[in-house]
Amino acid sequence: MNPALLTSRSGEWETPQDLFEELDAEFGFTLDPCATAENAKCPCYYTQDDNGLAKPWSDHTVFMNPPYGRTIAKWVAKAWREAQGGATVVCLVPARTDTAWWHDFCARGEVRFLRGRLYFRRGDGHTGRAPFPSAVVVFRRLLVETS
Repeated sequence: MNPALLTSRSGEWETPQDLFEELDAEFGFTLDPCATAENAKCPCYYTQDDNGLAKPWSDHTVFMNPPYGRTIAKWVAKAWREAQGGATVVCLVPARTDTAWWHDFCARGEVRFLRGRLYFRRGDGHTGRAPFPSAVVVFRRLLVETS
């Protein structure tokens, strides 16, 4: 394993193209809110300068691979809220089942644990297998029946 992958120099982990294509075939994504111009997966995307946390996602089917740093909890919370507003949000996240953000939000979604470790290219140029397991979490609007 590349030892640079164990550092937190960059929270950007570019989504493996084959995984994105498999999910896109199922969901038909229209927005990538955590992108750079170089790694955007959808024609409509937000960069760090655009601040996807401050923009609405409700008219979209969203693919979100958030920064894997201290702000991940904000991104996952935003994904959950936007889903409750009508968006479908598919998140590629580290399977950190011991964290508050996982229990507060991911546990409410459809969780798909990925087998093995994903091969990523990071924003700082390093490549290699992730030093953590990953999961895909799907958030959809919860419909509450009234009697």
